[in-house]
Amino acid sequence: MEQRVYYVPGPGGVEGLPTALSMFYNTPLVMLAPHWHAQVEVNYIVRGWAHYRMSGHQVRFEAGDLVLFWGGLPHMLDDCSDDLIYAGGHLPLVHFFRLRLSQSVQTALMRGAALVSKASDASDALNFERWSRYVRSGDPMKAGMAIDELLLRIERIRFDPYVLLPQNEDALPVSGGIDHHTSPIVVRICDFIADNFREDIDSTDIAAAADVHPKYAMNVFKKSTGMTLNDYVSLMRLSYAQALLMQDEVNVLQVAMDSGFGSLSAFNKCFRKTTGMSPTDFRRDTRTRPEPAGLKQLHMQARYN
Repeated sequence: MEQRVYYVPGPGGVEGLPTALSMFYNTPLVMLAPHWHAQVEVNYIVRGWAHYRMSGHQVRFEAGDLVLFWGGLPHMLDDCSDDLIYAGGHLPLVHFFRLRLSQSVQTALMRGAALVSKASDASDALNFERWSRYVRSGDPMKAGMAIDELLLRIERIRFDPYVLLPQNEDALPVSGGIDHHTSPIVVRICDFIADNFREDIDSTDIAAAADVHPKYAMNVFKKSTGMTLNDYVSLMRLSYAQALLMQDEVNVLQVAMDSGFGSLSAFNKCFRKTTGMSPTDFRRDTRTRPEPAGLKQLHMQARYN
């Protein structure tokens, strides 16, 4: 009998680059510990089944399920069928904020819910395989097309039945093997930041919401996620600002204020440090990138509907 190989995440760190898109189409390894990544995870179960331990609940995804959940809370693939093939990606927050999802769904996801749609077909497997190839091709135009098509596919979920898990009656407690990663303190911190990052908040406000001392909140969060509280809040604000900058006729100062930066100078400094360019340059580069055929018309229709 072939011995199962496991994946062990690195100790206490948000994996990968939070602003980088990664996509996959493969057979995953069962995990021995939870991990975090500051992106939204998209899963499509091509074949077999996958069992996840999320923050505070468990869920099993079956073949044909299309799933969306926030990877910034601890989660782990703790069991799966031998024939599991899954596809999907880690979607940076900038693209998540571009999605035309209802505010209630967006909030539920950021609080740890998983959105599951069973309204899929064979074309999804083909599309996810192609998107993965495009993103890994090194061709910026192919990668851009993959992102745009993926976002449109996710938005189509709203036209079909879907569920948000856990539902109250189905929620299952997660026991064992997750230690400090599921600390209620860290979960309360993430909830508060998700709801309030566009406001003028600091570590004192965040700690008060979690009912702990600010220094303790900073230490627990850093140990659990590998990020400081300030870095995490800045990431949320920056990603939201990037999504706003992709819209037409936006004022950079207003974007800075609406994203929670408090001043244009603070916004410019954070933006340049993270992206290597100014907000104005980012907006210009985004607007000059060729759009896939038909997408511009869709954007115009959405603007006037």
